[in-house]
Amino acid sequence: MAQQASDQDQPTIDRYIDALWLEKGLSDNSLQSYRRDLYQWSYWLAQRGSGVLLCGRADALDYLAEQRGQGKSARSTARLLSCLRGFYRYQLREGRLQEDPLANIEAPKLGRPLPKSLSEADVEALLAQPDDDIAIEQRDRAMLELLYAAGLRVSELVSLRFSQLGLEQGVVRVTGKGNKERLVPMGEEALHCLQAYLRGGRPQLLADGESDVVFPSRRGQMMTRQTFWHRVKLYAQRAGIRASISPHTLRHAFATHLVNHGADLRVVQLLLGHSDLSTTQIYTHVARERMQALHRAHHPRG
Repeated sequence: MAQQASDQDQPTIDRYIDALWLEKGLSDNSLQSYRRDLYQWSYWLAQRGSGVLLCGRADALDYLAEQRGQGKSARSTARLLSCLRGFYRYQLREGRLQEDPLANIEAPKLGRPLPKSLSEADVEALLAQPDDDIAIEQRDRAMLELLYAAGLRVSELVSLRFSQLGLEQGVVRVTGKGNKERLVPMGEEALHCLQAYLRGGRPQLLADGESDVVFPSRRGQMMTRQTFWHRVKLYAQRAGIRASISPHTLRHAFATHLVNHGADLRVVQLLLGHSDLSTTQIYTHVARERMQALHRAHHPRG
């Protein structure tokens, strides 16, 4: 239930909301969210005999700590702090305050969200779903195998051309972000599936047509990312995978499983085409969480 601002604070808060609408043109939903946060702040202060223009730094610290204690996430608390900061900067600008009660209060560290991945068993189940006797599913199997074996971005996969394949060497040459090229090994299973598809399913899909795209659509054109995403969802349902997955989930699984098996982080960085090692380091956190989960599940004192 929304809490009401104190009588002394409500005009001050409403003026600020009006200013937000005039100066920034925020949506009604955003304005209501700001108003709700500020009304709740005012209500809490009123219980302490204070108000939004009377409070101090200690009040703000206590309030934020209480919000975290009630189970609010670091992200929600950071958003609340941002709302309050904007409010007090406006009051300083308008000359209603001499000091900012939120000065030098740091926002909680959010960290980077861990990428969604799949277990190795889930990946095996997913890759086993396409039927090699159906041309379009043979294509899909080759795509899934290559996506997982080489850690490609879905845009790199659907736009793959014959000139990028090194079938004799078992590698694929990929042009990633920033037009940076990288050579990535396919692995034996992906190479085997790809060669079988090139001999069988692909000629059936093209029906005597021509295309330089390795994985054409039914119409012989480059497949869209959305189309492939729907194909992945189809096989995930068949495999009984309940988690929401996308083609990018297989790229994350590729990196996570490499790190789990001891691959050097800089090698994973090169394979993924990350320009900065810090981007790749997220997978060390994924591996650490997996180890902790295994320890909790199997150690007698976990």
